[in-house]
Amino acid sequence: MLQEFKAFIARGNVLDLAVGVIIGAAFGSIVTSFTEDLVMPVIGLVSGGTDFTSLFLVLGEVPADYKGSPTDYAALKAAGVALFGYGKFLTALINFVIIAFVIFLMVKAANKAMAPPPAAPAEPPGPSPSELLLAEIRDELKKGRP
Repeated sequence: MLQEFKAFIARGNVLDLAVGVIIGAAFGSIVTSFTEDLVMPVIGLVSGGTDFTSLFLVLGEVPADYKGSPTDYAALKAAGVALFGYGKFLTALINFVIIAFVIFLMVKAANKAMAPPPAAPAEPPGPSPSELLLAEIRDELKKGRP
């Protein structure tokens, strides 16, 4: 059983998959940082200073003993208030679109790099034996005319 496990792990596609998952996770954190730290602040600035991660609707009652800010998403969530946090969802959606677009560009570049070079145009085939014979007959007929 240990030998079978070693053979399974040693197959190239399993190792490639493991490398892909690790790189994908690292890439995901880069894109998340790009979105949250660079893109969303610019979008917030354009839209009047809105911080999308703190956009939410309060769905439940705020406890009477709650001492925090009514606009603090994390504090309200920690206090057990039912919230509809569409700002975090919007940020995650933008992350997804950016990741999908970058993967599209990477796959497109890889397909272009791995595409076989365009084949040289094939030379047109020469005349067939019957065409050669007909050409000879034509030439002989032209010679025989006065």
